Amino acid sequence: MPHIIIKMYPGRTPEQKKKLVEAITDSFVRIAGTKESSISVDIVEVTPEEWPGKVYRHDILNRYDSLFKKPGYNPFSDKNKTGGSS
Repeated sequence: MPHIIIKMYPGRTPEQKKKLVEAITDSFVRIAGTKESSISVDIVEVTPEEWPGKVYRHDILNRYDSLFKKPGYNPFSDKNKTGGSS
């Protein structure tokens, strides 16, 4: 415990992923008081086309009330469909 899953668009280098995982691991050890050896981290790359259904609907909307950090965008809103920024 814990197992951390990061879902993000493809495009980061292996070095960026390594630094991200190191920073998350270090923060978790420091803040949650767990051992580094108990932490596992997975990075799942999701294409922009798949994001609304696979991540936003499934992981965000279905769990919206329990999110500690809510997103500032909605890929299903009319603003986003007509070229608004997100």
